[in-house]
Amino acid sequence: MATVNEALDRLARSRFRSGFSLSRKDRAYLEEKGEEVIRRHAIDFVRQKLAPAEPLHDGRQTPMSGHPVFKAMHATACCCRGCLEKWYHVPQHRELTEEEQEAVVKLLMAWIGRQAAAGGKQITGKEAEDAV
Repeated sequence: MATVNEALDRLARSRFRSGFSLSRKDRAYLEEKGEEVIRRHAIDFVRQKLAPAEPLHDGRQTPMSGHPVFKAMHATACCCRGCLEKWYHVPQHRELTEEEQEAVVKLLMAWIGRQAAAGGKQITGKEAEDAV
């Protein structure tokens, strides 16, 4: 996988991926829950929706809204195994390694950090600092 900043820069050039942004409601949720809770949610969503070799309903398993991490998953092309393969060359039909899962979570949190910063609500932490 490319570095976080390289991946985010490449995604920003995609008309579809760059169309995602956090709403005021999403930003309020981020502020209310804090970075660590959002990170735990991201870890859980990646483990449930991406890590299995054959995710349930792959290609349709990630809602388009309802949680900031879901928007981040679509914005970063980490929404399904097909997108992971297309954008990051992560093969389908095998479980994601712990390192791959951590890299996805790091990318999701960096995108959320950039979005939060753009909306005036900075999430603290190394990923947010690296992403800005």
